[in-house]
Amino acid sequence: MRKTKTYMDKLMINKEFRERFDEEYQNICIGEQIAGIRHRANLTQDALAKRIHTTKSAISRYENSDYKSYSMPLLNKIAEACGTVLKIDFVTKGTKKVKE
Repeated sequence: MRKTKTYMDKLMINKEFRERFDEEYQNICIGEQIAGIRHRANLTQDALAKRIHTTKSAISRYENSDYKSYSMPLLNKIAEACGTVLKIDFVTKGTKKVKE
């Protein structure tokens, strides 16, 4: 059976669009993961901010998909403050990461 192409499938053929989409998707994922570990640690944005010596508005920015200046030290601080560790995974292009 042949799969019907969606509009998104057609857009993803364009290399420039796909690269920009992947970059934005990555930012969304990082922000969502920060919010997720914060929630699992039962922390408010203000409480997390105090633990890493920053402001509530900074935490809000980090959880927003528009933020693009993540650094390893920042992500490690957030992870540690939430009782987690930062794990980075390299995945071959074109493959989907399977949740463990």
